[in-house]
Amino acid sequence: MTEDGRSALPIIYCGVCTFPPEYCEFGGTLQKCKTWLNVEHPDVYDKLYSEDALAKATEGLSLEKQEKVEREIQKLQAKEANRAEKELKKKLSSKVVVKRVERSKRKHVIAVSGVEVFGIDPKKLAKTFASKFATGASVTKNLEGKDEIVIQGDVGDEVEEYVSDLLEEKGLDGVKVERTEDKPKKKSQG
Repeated sequence: MTEDGRSALPIIYCGVCTFPPEYCEFGGTLQKCKTWLNVEHPDVYDKLYSEDALAKATEGLSLEKQEKVEREIQKLQAKEANRAEKELKKKLSSKVVVKRVERSKRKHVIAVSGVEVFGIDPKKLAKTFASKFATGASVTKNLEGKDEIVIQGDVGDEVEEYVSDLLEEKGLDGVKVERTEDKPKKKSQG
């Protein structure tokens, strides 16, 4: 209830773009939004995208304007499909690097980089690693300015396996998890 005694209307937010469904067309993911809306709120979907609703929305337009609107919608949908395809190609061409770095004689850390490309939050993953391996883990910037998870201890095999499983869960089992080793250069005495 509001202060003046009227009941408040429930507002639905899209599970894809987070806009109200009436504004999904401005988010750039209209097709995904429509699919989500049809599954989650079929009544709202019918109200916005049924044949009657579309006819009602365009009844005041001339035939030329209707054709223009339809062409613009087709262009936007093609752009959206191209963007999604490019994003998928970028993800599949990317890789996650698990690097074993030697600190001192027998001390090692594991540096994991490249996970943010796949929609994985590095900070949450660092927290997961810290609790899973009972060790310190933090997110830092590497030399390229990208996020890198640094895990204390020699747990490279376990980290590689965990990241591979995580990517598989997201349907990205074609993504390469590369393992490298970084040894410090010996100081020359002279």
